[in-house]
Amino acid sequence: MRKLFTLTAIAAGLTATVAQAATVNLYSARKEALIKPVLEKFTAETGIEVRLLTGGGDALLARLQNEAANTPADLFLTVDAGNLHRAAEAGVFQPLTSAAALAAVPDHLHGTDNLWVGLSLRARPIFYAADRVDPSQLSGYEDLAKPQWNNKVCIRSSDNIYNQSLTAALIEHWGEEKTEAWAKGLVANLAKPPVGGDRDQLKAAAAGVCDLAVANTYYFGLMQTGDDAEQREAASKLKIFWPNKDEFGTHVNVSGIGLTKHAKNKAEAEQLIEFLLSAESQAWYAATNNEYPAVEGVEWSETLQAWGEFKADDLSMTFLGENNAAAVKLMNRAGWR
Repeated sequence: MRKLFTLTAIAAGLTATVAQAATVNLYSARKEALIKPVLEKFTAETGIEVRLLTGGGDALLARLQNEAANTPADLFLTVDAGNLHRAAEAGVFQPLTSAAALAAVPDHLHGTDNLWVGLSLRARPIFYAADRVDPSQLSGYEDLAKPQWNNKVCIRSSDNIYNQSLTAALIEHWGEEKTEAWAKGLVANLAKPPVGGDRDQLKAAAAGVCDLAVANTYYFGLMQTGDDAEQREAASKLKIFWPNKDEFGTHVNVSGIGLTKHAKNKAEAEQLIEFLLSAESQAWYAATNNEYPAVEGVEWSETLQAWGEFKADDLSMTFLGENNAAAVKLMNRAGWR
């Protein structure tokens, strides 16, 4: 009986260890509905449970920092390379070691030292009012600062990370002097104070407040395919102009994921990243978010195909984080509030 008890205890201990190991804890700045179905599919196929905690990107990063070595998080998923860079600078990541995951994503969509990889892409082009603007008048982001568009541009505030990353990219392409002159010209051309989100800028353009608006494509997709009839009507009045096609192309950014420094389920966590980068997961994840797959060769959704092909800027995402401080200072000097 004593031997039987001992063997039973050992077996129970092994079972508990296996059960504990077959778990991944994910902190996600993406809403539950935009990620949970693919996580459930991962669990169904692998038997590995995913415990999901969603919240704001800044709040989750602060939580990771406060929890330090005691954090249960194995993975941190957030949006925009600027935010991923902040997380890397805060020391909450460790380098990814999965050769499959790193090979699946182009090098320019990796963080410094492979601390994170992109999961999906969002483009930030120029939208124009189809009934008032001839697209032949446009060439690139520089148009936003030209006098002919005085009082005709809508864009959100400079404290928005999407605009900071766009400006950071332009600094890398143009240098600070030209980019600051551009920012000042853009501010002079604003049709309204830069308040509200991307959808507010698009709705303003549709309503005639401005002729040009800058926004991420997935917001446009949400307006086109959503349940709100007013937003669908507004989207129908706008067209996308893909800027700088003869130069560096349209600015793109990412949602991305990294392995936390104190991950306790590292192997399972990297297995989940590999799953998220599989062709099937990429197609679903990108289509659900109205974004572009980070893995090349994955078919775009019908919504994205309808927007047409474009030249995407292949600037390394690392520059969006590294140039962020300079971009913010530049935008402040230009009076972009």
